[in-house]
Amino acid sequence: MGREAAQSGHTALNRVGLDTLLDQDGDRRTFSFRKMAAAAAGPGAPLPRWRAPGLSGTGTFSAVVLCLDVGHTMGHAPPGHESPFEQAKRVLLMFVQRQVFAESKDETALVLYGSDATSNPLAGADQYQHITVHRNLMIPDFSLLEDVQSRIEPGLQQADFLDALVVCMDVLQKQTLGKKYEKLHIAVFTDLNSPFSSDQLDIIIANLRQAGITLQFFLPFPLDSDGEGGGCGDADSGVQSDRSRGHPPGKGLTTQQKEGVKMVRKVMTAFDEEFGLDEVFTFSESAERLGLFKKLERRPMPWPCQLTIGSNISIRIVGYKAMCEEKVKKAWISVDAKTLQKEDVRKEVVYCLNDDDETEILKDETIQGFRYGSDIIPFSRIDQDQMKYKTDGKCFSVLGFTKSSQVLRHYNIGRQTLKVLPPKDDEHAAVALSALIQALEEMDMVAIVRYVYDRRSNPQVGVAFPLIKEEYQCLVYIQLPFMEDLRQFTFASLSHKRWAASEEQLAAVDSLIDSMGLVQEDGEKTQDLFKVSKIPNPHYQRLFQCLQYKAFHPDQPLPPIEAQLTAMLERPQEVSVSCQPALQHLKSLFTLQDAGKKKEPKIAQKIFNNVEEPDAKRARLDDEEFCITRLAEGRVTSVSTAISPQNPHSLTRGKIAQQSMSSQLKERVWQFLAVKGREYYIKSMDCISAFREEAVKAGKAQLFNTFIKTLKESVEEKGLYDFWDLLVQGEGHPAVSVCVCGTCVCVCLCVARVAECVCGGVATNIYAASLT
Repeated sequence: MGREAAQSGHTALNRVGLDTLLDQDGDRRTFSFRKMAAAAAGPGAPLPRWRAPGLSGTGTFSAVVLCLDVGHTMGHAPPGHESPFEQAKRVLLMFVQRQVFAESKDETALVLYGSDATSNPLAGADQYQHITVHRNLMIPDFSLLEDVQSRIEPGLQQADFLDALVVCMDVLQKQTLGKKYEKLHIAVFTDLNSPFSSDQLDIIIANLRQAGITLQFFLPFPLDSDGEGGGCGDADSGVQSDRSRGHPPGKGLTTQQKEGVKMVRKVMTAFDEEFGLDEVFTFSESAERLGLFKKLERRPMPWPCQLTIGSNISIRIVGYKAMCEEKVKKAWISVDAKTLQKEDVRKEVVYCLNDDDETEILKDETIQGFRYGSDIIPFSRIDQDQMKYKTDGKCFSVLGFTKSSQVLRHYNIGRQTLKVLPPKDDEHAAVALSALIQALEEMDMVAIVRYVYDRRSNPQVGVAFPLIKEEYQCLVYIQLPFMEDLRQFTFASLSHKRWAASEEQLAAVDSLIDSMGLVQEDGEKTQDLFKVSKIPNPHYQRLFQCLQYKAFHPDQPLPPIEAQLTAMLERPQEVSVSCQPALQHLKSLFTLQDAGKKKEPKIAQKIFNNVEEPDAKRARLDDEEFCITRLAEGRVTSVSTAISPQNPHSLTRGKIAQQSMSSQLKERVWQFLAVKGREYYIKSMDCISAFREEAVKAGKAQLFNTFIKTLKESVEEKGLYDFWDLLVQGEGHPAVSVCVCGTCVCVCLCVARVAECVCGGVATNIYAASLT
């Protein structure tokens, strides 16, 4: 096992393979384990300075060595339970596939110990046996995923995990020379059931600490397992804690595993006495954390510019994208269905004239055109270049200031949020920008800004509002809409008295909102139950899950979506429980009543379909200059639905009998109201106006007033409140009012609120006829 060399006094340098090291200043030094041990053993003597080559400068990426135990005990498990090897492999797969789909630049190596073969640079006649460097440090890819998925199986041997740890250190030392890394890391996956020798443990720990290498252990059982219950959690209640799942129920730890637990405790507390044990995880716990694919990594790219206020004030700034809509990378390509090779497919684009011969022409003989109505306007590339907006380059110019309440919430547009800060090395810019931010905060103002990303970009108008945190302060820029970006909508008023809620109902709604709060406060601590910024996009998760599955099972159907994905956007369980009483109380206050059988709505085609003659022969009733239809006035026998809003009185020109015309007008009103639309509401009001005028002429006010009362009752039953609001307001027609006359009380149309009633009486009071 490689212990004899150290015990006999020979240098153990090749145990870790740290032949030539670089210290902080870059000088070349050589250390042996004997010298290090002597230095460590001396009273108060500091360990030699040693830095991993990857930490000699500030890097951006990490180097990770995955150390997997494939000894024969890893493949053993009671019937019906998953073996530690399968659990470890699942966690390993999740980690690697997260790195692959996140397009991570971190480099990963894989070391197996307990393998039947031996393949590592430190292997000797009797040293570091059954340890294999399966893959050197490189960016993880599908090849590594396939190896872990299909090619790695438990062996028949065992190996010392401390020996494997030394081999991992050797991989990091030799394969990071000349490179810069942010972090060096080793992750060990084992069941701790293999024998080990701890004679040089202190030296290994010292070198790990001096090299700046971090360490994690992943086990099938928690460290706090007592050895009797086997880490199966609360055996009496049948409940397992998050830190106690993963070990087969009812199986205790072996003597070797108990010794391994003590060793892991010693190693991890040597790194960090207080929090070292937090870096030891169970397989099941890790699978939950790694169950979601990692998001794509994006480095913050600075956008340097000048913030200008007028012609005399200029402040250096740097902008960073704080929020940006993430799009799935367009990596779909066409490949040959048989060979699955992109190179076997060649695309050719041919331009042909739309003639009988389909004459082929060159691409240079074509230009772009813009469809303008029925015509196509030719537009060459030169025209496009001349059309583009010309700018002087980057711009972040303040146009003015306004109250923050003037910028409505729905004005926020665009696909990104920009945080604007001063440059790190510019103290004057920091002071000036801080003064602007503080002033905006104190005055509750925001800046309206003209923003141009670069000389090729179109200008934007946006708002910059102050953001003050304990750690920093900055301006946050969000784009504002132009006139064409706004959508104007007209909605019916909600301020009707009929819809006014009682105080008890309002209190019930307030109680429901309080019970569905997503932030729980426990004294001084607050907990966000639904932190949106921590929820991954289920679309991406499902896509990556399917891609990973298809990579290994190309001929099988896709698996169903995971329950974990569907549960991410569900209401938190705590909220569902807490809101039930408020929901029940709300249900009792807002009762539902059967509205009866709803009539089948008639579509416009059925209402206006004229089967008497084809469209080509239909008269143009809405054309005032076309007067031929007046020649046939004596032959009009019915009121049609083709009512012209310009000439509502066209209904009464014919020689229709008064009673028949009144019936037909009322019938048309009901037809128009059945369609439910503003256009048809106006047509209904045209009919009502014509009906009123004819009622006045014929002296039959009671007939009209009875119809209005019936109409009001029908409006209430069918919920046509928006139509009644139009009728009350007038909208170009006489408004509905209640006239209290000297002889009667009736509902009628009073023209311009003149004290004159259809029934002929003198109105003493006129007021709007609401539905309450």
